[in-house]
Amino acid sequence: MKRRFSTIIGSMALASAALSAPVVAADGPSGADIANDAQTPGDVLSYGMGPWQQRFSSLDKLNTTNVTKLVPVFAASLGGEKQRGQESQPLVYDGMIYVTGSYSRLFAFDARTGEKKWEYNARLPDAIMPCCDVVNRGAAIHGNKVIFATLDAHLVALDRHTGKVIWNKKTGDYQAGYSATAAPLIVGNKVIVGNSGGEFGIVGEVQARDVETGELIWSRPTVEGNMGTLNGKDNGISGKTNATWTGDLYKTGGGATWLGGTYDPGTNMVYFGTGNPGPWNSHLRPGDNLYTASTLGIDADTGVIKWHYQTTPHDGWDFDGVNEFVPFDASINGKPMKLGAKADRNGYFYVLDRTNGKLVSANKFVMQTTWANGINLKTGRPNYVDDNRPGAPGTADKGKVVFASPSFLGGKNWMPMAYSQDTGLFYVPSNDWGMDIWNEPIAYKKGAAFLGAGFTIKPIAEDHIGALRAMDPKTGKIVWEYKNKAPLWGGVLTTHGNLVFTGTPEGFLKAFDAKSGQELWKFQTGSGVVGSPITWEQDGEQYVAVMSGWGGAVPLWGGEVAKTFKEISQGGMLWVFKLPKQ
Repeated sequence: MKRRFSTIIGSMALASAALSAPVVAADGPSGADIANDAQTPGDVLSYGMGPWQQRFSSLDKLNTTNVTKLVPVFAASLGGEKQRGQESQPLVYDGMIYVTGSYSRLFAFDARTGEKKWEYNARLPDAIMPCCDVVNRGAAIHGNKVIFATLDAHLVALDRHTGKVIWNKKTGDYQAGYSATAAPLIVGNKVIVGNSGGEFGIVGEVQARDVETGELIWSRPTVEGNMGTLNGKDNGISGKTNATWTGDLYKTGGGATWLGGTYDPGTNMVYFGTGNPGPWNSHLRPGDNLYTASTLGIDADTGVIKWHYQTTPHDGWDFDGVNEFVPFDASINGKPMKLGAKADRNGYFYVLDRTNGKLVSANKFVMQTTWANGINLKTGRPNYVDDNRPGAPGTADKGKVVFASPSFLGGKNWMPMAYSQDTGLFYVPSNDWGMDIWNEPIAYKKGAAFLGAGFTIKPIAEDHIGALRAMDPKTGKIVWEYKNKAPLWGGVLTTHGNLVFTGTPEGFLKAFDAKSGQELWKFQTGSGVVGSPITWEQDGEQYVAVMSGWGGAVPLWGGEVAKTFKEISQGGMLWVFKLPKQ
């Protein structure tokens, strides 16, 4: 699993003068502008198109009646030999598009012509250890800076006009298995980031840094028993030492926050999902193993955990809990509520009260959940099927093999879902697959894989693996679904024009009717689409953009499933579309 990669510093050139109207401040968007991103369709200032990350646009010039006329404006290549998985979501501001690429690169393109203005390549050490491809999911923008995380666990702020480094801060020790792939989150004057490396026995953490200097403001470990900090001083341990971990296991407990977080200004909480406990072999770590496989509500000012909800206590299948928690408001049984939803790796769609983490509902959104037969709404805990937990290994032999569904790649993995304020539905990019899984003997060694398990991914349906599903969060019912032969591994966008966009590994960007699920349009990009689409208005026209470039965890970890789709071409291309002028 350990891979060695190297890269070099790329060329940079001065960006052209700002082109777009209206005139913007010279220093760029403020924290308040970014918090208001969902209400300003003339730009895309944040990952998820707003702090709630609903990925909903109020634009409707492009709609179900004219989407069939959508055509490319330009395609901008990331170039070089560093193709691999392109999971980024672009940002759009001041006539420029900012997009990250594989191997920790960041590009600035002219939003009208596709001309590359500058490129930054992180100088990565040879011994980085990303578990699941050399991907990067996006950047943040604030003032004159564009900020992104790198595979050697650094956070880098660049001048958005020139690509020159303003500050560069280490967030973890890459030699111990720490890395970073998520898009940073801007909250006021803070840039808030998670970490990656749960397969290497790291300790998950959320960090808040000063957006101007990169200096650490607070840190919050996500494995119970580890100490947090605030302004350079101890700020209390997470939970209680040895309450749900035995001995020193909390020091290598995993729980990586590798997908980043969402933010609710109303509660002033950031919501982060946490990854799998380490090691995968659950027989070596008795207890619930908090706060792994959970959603955490964290005070954005202090880093204090206000509430937690654990979706898979004592996880034995690598189900994580890192999937995004998306705030939304709705009435349940006639009562207006402040809610949040999460489509978990374990195959259940959860709705929580986002003010306190209390479970409202949990419903299956995949074909099978063989590890549990439901969620107890009183306790919030799964109804485990005990015979479906991988058996304990001997001193030299593997334990009992079980078939589990979903597979560890999840009912939904990293790819973000979208919520329509018009239909009240969530659009979930999901997958139906299972795995043979077994436990093996393992001991922690710094910088080495810390799994203690083996697996083989298997399909469970003849006609599909991927399924885009429209979920009603009030009822827990699937309203419609679109089935795809290959796994779905890209994000989703929905619009006031009654459209839903997502990509497929077969290379298509597709548009669907948000109410019925009817496929309305598709375009072949030349490589698998595993990025997240966006839309914005420019010069009075509505644009759509997405990254194309096959990669990510499926071809690396997918076993027999990955072999089925091994002929998909790699790529690295930013595609931009709009309607032709009349």
